Amino acid sequence: MRLRNKINLYSTVLFIILLILLNGAIYFSFSQMMYNNELERTIAQATRAADGVGQIEGKVPHQEVLRAYMPINGMLQIVNNDGSPGTAVVDPNHQYLHKMDVQYYEKQVQEITSYDRVTHTFASLPIIWRNGEVANLQITVSLQQTDEILSTLRIVQIIVTLLATIPVLLSSRFLSNLITRPITSMIQTMKEIRESGQFRRIAQPKESKDELNQMAETFNEMIDLLEVNYEKQGQFVSNASHELNTPLTVIESYASLLKRRGHEDPELFAESVQAIHSEALRMKGLIEQLLNLARNDKPLRIEMEEVALADVVAEMVRTIEKSYQRKIELEVEGEVTVQTDLQKFKQLFYIFLDNARKYSEETIKVRIMTLQHEVVVEIIDYGIGIPALELEKVFDRFYRVDKARTRKTGGFGLGLSLATDIAEAMGAKISLESVEGLGTTVKIILPPALSH
Repeated sequence: MRLRNKINLYSTVLFIILLILLNGAIYFSFSQMMYNNELERTIAQATRAADGVGQIEGKVPHQEVLRAYMPINGMLQIVNNDGSPGTAVVDPNHQYLHKMDVQYYEKQVQEITSYDRVTHTFASLPIIWRNGEVANLQITVSLQQTDEILSTLRIVQIIVTLLATIPVLLSSRFLSNLITRPITSMIQTMKEIRESGQFRRIAQPKESKDELNQMAETFNEMIDLLEVNYEKQGQFVSNASHELNTPLTVIESYASLLKRRGHEDPELFAESVQAIHSEALRMKGLIEQLLNLARNDKPLRIEMEEVALADVVAEMVRTIEKSYQRKIELEVEGEVTVQTDLQKFKQLFYIFLDNARKYSEETIKVRIMTLQHEVVVEIIDYGIGIPALELEKVFDRFYRVDKARTRKTGGFGLGLSLATDIAEAMGAKISLESVEGLGTTVKIILPPALSH
């Protein structure tokens, strides 16, 4: 059964049960009150009759004495102490009361009885009858009119219950629709998301602040979070594959050289093995960085050492030149030694050099110099550049400049975010200057070695 029908059925049944219980309580209380009032009236009539009978002289006939106190719709009679009926007077319309069994009681009795499906009040009082014997003065009154009133009340209550069911059905239907509308909308939205693959939201009434609106708001927030995570996941996979492409390309290039000329040229063999080993280590570190970036919970592991920067950069420049057949000019101002993590610096340098390679066709310049007790590594390209409005955002995680233009090359997404994390971990600074259409200059600023 659908939730809407359950709400409609349960609320209607519950309301009808409560209405029946309420009507039953009202009917029971009202009927008991009426019956008790009639019984008290009957007892009062019996008491007055007993007092009156005791004061009348014996010359008055017994039947005339009783007729003076005969109740309307009832019977007044004397019952002897042997249980036999004595003098009795009865309303002409209730002659059937003569047929009722009689009984002698030792003490006062009052009760509500039923005879021939009609309710009666009954009272019996002990009296001293004219012959000096103890007898019972018994009075029986028919409550047929009271029964008719209560019967009318029952009919009215039944009709009211049936009539009340109509607005209950309508209100429960409205309530069930009100409750299930956001749920139905949520189900329909989820079906549309499943069929179309596009994230959708539930429309929310601005004036409502109830739990249903909160549920819709929570659902929309969840969809927002899922959409963001879904986009991040797609961009992460795209950018991760892009960042791993460079070391794999270098390894493939040197492996091809080894396959063609490795046996004939020992120097080439040694260079290729060194390059493959270096790129394998860098790729291992890059994978670790990617995992840390995905989990966003573990700090980068840094191993600081003194590094002869010119030799390291020259080796990396030569590797990129041979792997991608690109011209790279290297300028070094003197011998430069820095305190840094070698593998992390290589990753950092490759990220910017690879971006320069992808976004420019002209010669790339790499310059190493010392400025004010800091070592600066500049990577200069003369390519497409970065728009001024986007320059401050390119280091944000998963941000891409001009997605349509960079879809083939991979964008400025994960790589620059990794560069920020690496630079911060190893105590380096990054400066980025770019003019759209003219090129980009990246500066990696490193602290010098402790001995310098």
